[in-house]
Amino acid sequence: MKKREPVSAIMTKSVVTAQLKTDDLRSVKEEFLKHKIRHIPILDGHELVGIVSKNDLMRLSFGNLFEGQESADEAIFDMLSIEQVMSQHPTTVRPDTEIREVAKIFVEQDFHSLPVMENKELKGIVTSTDVMDYLLRQY
Repeated sequence: MKKREPVSAIMTKSVVTAQLKTDDLRSVKEEFLKHKIRHIPILDGHELVGIVSKNDLMRLSFGNLFEGQESADEAIFDMLSIEQVMSQHPTTVRPDTEIREVAKIFVEQDFHSLPVMENKELKGIVTSTDVMDYLLRQY
């Protein structure tokens, strides 16, 4: 097993993001479905200001609880802004952070993704699934 592997070896480098001032929750929802992802960093220009998870949107939704409630879900998405739903000031890591340290953060915290930042620029995103996939490949 590689003990000092950097997170840059497993992170997603092509990150789907949303813009705080120009995107809305409907477009975020569409990105989740289109790309089959679970976390979207929120930018204000180039600055990382938050992150929205698919679970954040699901908490706002009636989901499959009631038949014919899709319009209610859409109304909720229209009433709220990304800023009201996102987790602000997300914890981040650097590309040279060791995977072991990232795993430790996931174990100790209540989230499953970390934006990877270098010089205030978003370089990627790493998820708990990325870490588990990496560990599985080691055995």
